[in-house]
Amino acid sequence: MKKFSIALLLAVFTTVGLAAQNGTLTPYSRYGYGILSDNASAAQQAMGGIGYGMNSGRQINVMNPASYARVDSLTFLFDMGLNFTNLWTSETVDDTRHSEVKQGGGLGYVTMQFPLSKRLGMSVGLLPFSSVGYAFGNKIEHGFASRQGSGSINQLYAGLGAKLFKGFNLGVNVAYLFGTTINDTYAITSTGSTGLYEREMRVRDFRVNIGAQYTVGIGADALTLGLVYTPAKKLLGTTRTIFYDTSADANREPAETDKYDLGDRYRLPDTWGAGINYMWRERLMVEADFTYQPWAGCIYDGAKDQLADRWKVAVGAQYQPSPRGSYLRRTQYRVGGFYDRDYLVIRGNNVREYGASVGIGLPMPGFKTVVSLGVGWLHRQAYPTALIKEDYLNVTLGINFNEMWFRKNKIY
Repeated sequence: MKKFSIALLLAVFTTVGLAAQNGTLTPYSRYGYGILSDNASAAQQAMGGIGYGMNSGRQINVMNPASYARVDSLTFLFDMGLNFTNLWTSETVDDTRHSEVKQGGGLGYVTMQFPLSKRLGMSVGLLPFSSVGYAFGNKIEHGFASRQGSGSINQLYAGLGAKLFKGFNLGVNVAYLFGTTINDTYAITSTGSTGLYEREMRVRDFRVNIGAQYTVGIGADALTLGLVYTPAKKLLGTTRTIFYDTSADANREPAETDKYDLGDRYRLPDTWGAGINYMWRERLMVEADFTYQPWAGCIYDGAKDQLADRWKVAVGAQYQPSPRGSYLRRTQYRVGGFYDRDYLVIRGNNVREYGASVGIGLPMPGFKTVVSLGVGWLHRQAYPTALIKEDYLNVTLGINFNEMWFRKNKIY
């Protein structure tokens, strides 16, 4: 219990730090709710972001809460991830090519998992839902406009996974969505006057995610089908727009031009996910996932047809020469890739992403703890009209503490 309390305190402090950090760098995050997250851990990101069918029991898999039932009855898991990003952007304006390099990163997520009984497991933690981060400017008539954005929407979740009968697990996550995103537009006129329009969105809401997994043994191998579903709902919170005349009298109060409840003007879609996972002799794991979100039918800012249906395909694999043996044979080797037709629509163009990743899982000597290191490349661009082209080099670091903290010590 002492070790459990220490881990819980660590989770609280890192949770506070996570809520305050945001490594997003792209101007595409100015639109919609920003850049969405799929709840993949560092190990899963190195495999293309797969997870609907994965049920290792040694890794926390928030993507499908049914996997919590696989946790060992004596095992406590604690996982936290860091990410570091180098971004190259390029854009052609009036036959002139402009390019820029940016760096970012921070704490990505904090999760814990532990058993409640032989057939029931639980997980709690904090994950990003979406993030906003950008800064750019452009000329306007009689002046210059500067645009900046920051903030994130986070998920504080608790989930249960239960083994209902042989091979079949069912799970549910209940997440509290909270956070604030800010989009600022500075208008600087040729006469020297400056105005600031600030749009602030505050989210305070709950969301439920349901998952199921069915595993069939094939000799020494196993085939698992995973399904997840998140129902659509109105998004609760408030949004407001404030105008500041920064060139006027400093004592002048800012003007709030409008304020709305989100539930009247904003809605989140259903999320459907399916994955098939094959485990060969506890050494090779391969998986393919598909995600679908009908954003096109959702109201955003009181109107429809501002967003597009999102779908994503991801494939990944992990190979471990032997669960036991020398250090190199216990090391996990990972590879993956994905293609994502995003939900954002910008000037009539869809945003598309694709990428590939590799990684390794390094076991700590004398422990079951694994350090996951991954490197991924991601390309993002609008289509059919090419707007800003972005290429990312992402480095992820995850520490998965896997200890038998619930075992009773014997007295001799």
